[in-house]
Amino acid sequence: MRLLLVEDKDSFRRLLVQALIGSHWEVVAVGEPRAALAELSLRSFEVLVTDLRLPGMSGLELLKAAKRMQPSLRAVLMSAFGEPRDIVEAIRWGADEFLPKPFDLDQFSQVLERLRALAAAPPPDSREPWLVHAPAMKALEQGLIKAADSAVPVLFHGERGTGKARAARRLHVLRHPQAPFQALAAGSLGPDGPGEGQLALLQGGSLYLSGLDQLPPAQGAGLARAMDSEAGQGVRWLGGARELAGVSEALRSRLGVLTFHLPPLRERREDLLPLFWSFLEGLARREGRPVPALERGTEKDLLQRPWPGNLRQLSWTVTQAWRATTGTVLAPLAAEGLENRLALSLPWPRTGPMEAMLAEVAQAAEGALLRKALQGRKADPTAVALELGLTLRSFARALREHGISLEDEGHG
Repeated sequence: MRLLLVEDKDSFRRLLVQALIGSHWEVVAVGEPRAALAELSLRSFEVLVTDLRLPGMSGLELLKAAKRMQPSLRAVLMSAFGEPRDIVEAIRWGADEFLPKPFDLDQFSQVLERLRALAAAPPPDSREPWLVHAPAMKALEQGLIKAADSAVPVLFHGERGTGKARAARRLHVLRHPQAPFQALAAGSLGPDGPGEGQLALLQGGSLYLSGLDQLPPAQGAGLARAMDSEAGQGVRWLGGARELAGVSEALRSRLGVLTFHLPPLRERREDLLPLFWSFLEGLARREGRPVPALERGTEKDLLQRPWPGNLRQLSWTVTQAWRATTGTVLAPLAAEGLENRLALSLPWPRTGPMEAMLAEVAQAAEGALLRKALQGRKADPTAVALELGLTLRSFARALREHGISLEDEGHG
């Protein structure tokens, strides 16, 4: 992980760099803000550590500029003259820590270790929509609120696409919103579950494992041992499965201390329109476009459909209608079942030379093909890679480039 250190006093800058030798950090150290901004324009960093008083620009001004360039950047401000208003302003602009000088190097290392965990496993966005109009969802929300008062493992079960991963994120936010959170497909783990290093990063945070009912018993036993380990005891364990009966006894006895059923969309009809609008508003916000209006016929069509694919199908349908919209009214919804036949429908490339347009289409097609190949098989990425004729390394690189996760995606 990369750390950008900004400190104008040469001796103190060298001391901090020396303290980080042999650590997990690749350190870039500079003495003034302009050099820091130049580094931020060239490469990504996980953490910024900066003094508050710097030549030409304050550390707070640097923090604001850095956050605009790299919004996910974690930040630590240091100062021997920090006023309360400086601390408040720094936190408002996204600083994670404010270290008053002089500070102990062990304290500095502890702060960076916590930020390393948060950079590797960032907590979910507490502003992520969570809609609970239907009675079944209201009951679920009350259950999650009660569960938040304890650290017991929780197992979510329900049909594919009902939102098990989303419910896990909701519980994490209710319990400890600033703690690390990671979601993984259980089948992507080794025979002994997550390693000590991975669990060390998640201490005090949560690990959500999807597809537990697809694990063979031997792999389930290895995961159970990881949960019982010393490092495993410091993690809040969350799991997801379609069928509870498919989860091995070793895991059910540990992860199934508390279970929650995620109702299918057909059993939460009161949530249909709010969910539809939530997806649509999210697309409009990301692309900086106004939210289109919804014709009465489209609304009627939306409410009459059975939605067997649950939230995933609803999200796909919203996206397709959004892409087809050119005016102020949302285009009609795609025909039912079309999501399977149009899995390779691609957005038009930006106008330009034919070679560049073809390259952009090929890139989009590669992502669509990867998603199709993984559909329903995320627990077995090795087999998928072999079928595609890719090494595991190149397969992992392609997934990363297209932003494809092996976890039970947002609506799992």
